[in-house]
Amino acid sequence: MAKIISLVNQKGGVGKTTSSINLAAALGKEGKKTLLIDLDPQSNASTGLGLNNSDISIDIYDVMTGNANISDAIVKTKFKNLSIIPSTINLAGIDVEFVKNMLEDARFRQNEQLKNALVSVKDKYDYIIIDCQPSLGISTMNALVASNSVIIPVQCEFFALEGITQLLNSIIMVQSNMNPGLSIEGVLLTMLDGRTNIGLEVIETVRKYFKNKVFNTIIPRLVRLAEAPSHGKPISDYEPESRATEAYANLAKEVIERDGN
Repeated sequence: MAKIISLVNQKGGVGKTTSSINLAAALGKEGKKTLLIDLDPQSNASTGLGLNNSDISIDIYDVMTGNANISDAIVKTKFKNLSIIPSTINLAGIDVEFVKNMLEDARFRQNEQLKNALVSVKDKYDYIIIDCQPSLGISTMNALVASNSVIIPVQCEFFALEGITQLLNSIIMVQSNMNPGLSIEGVLLTMLDGRTNIGLEVIETVRKYFKNKVFNTIIPRLVRLAEAPSHGKPISDYEPESRATEAYANLAKEVIERDGN
């Protein structure tokens, strides 16, 4: 049965999609069958693995609205042990669609659609990684309800902890009302520029606040890491010898070790 992990932070620009792509790819290289779900209408995780929007006939929106079977939406990538359910701009309309469904059927549970859809494929993977959009809207709530745990990416920059309290309150609300088994897998420090003092100060502050929930692995800010998605590749295939490749490999190993696998 797959461990389902959402990467969540309503603050944009924290390296969430980059980390979703590269953690999923690194888990695949560790021999874990991995499914990446692109739950952001910007579709950056999809294009970051080489998919073109024009080639996507079934996306996560179709799955969550019940217009397609989830198995038909899964695309096997050219990367080891890695498949993806892509997203398109259609996902931007999920809130309106779900409100309409609730008005038509009082039994409709808008926050449980992804969870219900994943039931039929969970036993086919070791890990399911969900890349959430930078908001706490309906699609992100679906991810939290469907997940076993969350990874919170936090960039090593000023205002790093902005909005974290709101995110933690949302997680507590989901734990209390919809998914009592949801836990924080870990806090992932990203975009570290070792030449600046602010990065080191953020690391100290985050580790003081979250203690042992912070991953030992820190993702560096590197030009090659930013370039990789434009070539449709995770960093491990774009630049195998990169420090970022090593970092995401270490992160994957930490995740596996925390799960006792």
